[in-house]
Formats: sequence, structure tokens, C-alpha cells
Amino acid sequence: MVHDYTSRVVWTGNRGEGTAHYRAYDRTWDVAVPGKPVVHCSNDPLLGGDPAKMNPEDLLLSALAACHMLWFLHYASDAGIVVTGYEDAPVGKGEVGRGGAGRFTEATLRPVIRVRAGADLAMAEAIHHRIPEVCFIARSVNFPVHHAPRFIVE
Repeated sequence: MVHDYTSRVVWTGNRGEGTAHYRAYDRTWDVAVPGKPVVHCSNDPLLGGDPAKMNPEDLLLSALAACHMLWFLHYASDAGIVVTGYEDAPVGKGEVGRGGAGRFTEATLRPVIRVRAGADLAMAEAIHHRIPEVCFIARSVNFPVHHAPRFIVE
């Protein structure tokens, strides 16, 4: 089965001169998906972007962590593991090569997962290793994704 995903990316950085010269424009845009709130974005702060706005690297890392979380919740539910909280603070490692081209070299997902007492923590840990086989985003990236979960039993 094939799925289509759509988005609308609109450059908002024209200060009146367009791209007349390198410093004449802002590297800002909006991401608009029909029926959803607009996300205001900028480039990486290392490149002069607005640190208060999402950048492409933030969006990719967040999508990777969210996809992993959703599959974890699904598999945990199937396994009878009651999850009461899930929070992740993923870290992506990047490098910039000659000419300024960058890329992610790896990412580590670091979820803190709250589970009810009696949960099979070995099973919960094992679930993380199944997710890369099914997570749409993890299957689409070309860098290693590591998992460092921590469980809190309530």
C-alpha cells in the first residue's frame, strides 16, 4: 500500500529585496499542513537562524523520536505493559564536511518511560529493539539510531 503525505513550505524571509545578495533575506519559512497549526521555522542557529524557531534538524529528530514513541506505546499495550508516561530527550550528532554540507551521523533516543508496578521491564526493554523494523522514520534515515531508555515503575 502506498501513502501520500503532503505539506506546504512557504518562505517568509523576503525583506523586500528577495535574494538580491546573501544578507538580503532571512532563512525563515512556515510549514503548513492542511487542517493543522502552522509551524514557524528558521535555519540552524549555528548558521544564524532564530533559536526560538524549529529548524529542519529539530523537526527530523523530533519525528524520529515521536515515531519510536508511538510504536513503543503500541507494542507495550499489546504486551500488557501499562505505560503511564513517556518523555524523550533525543540527541542527534551531526557533522559538517568540506564546503559546509552537513549530515546526521547518529541519533540516540533517551526516553524516560513510566510504567505501572508489575510491568515486565525486560520485555519493555526488548520492545525498543523491534521498533526499527517498523518505524517509518527510522526506516527512512541513513544513520544509526541508538536507544537508551530509562524506566520508572510507579
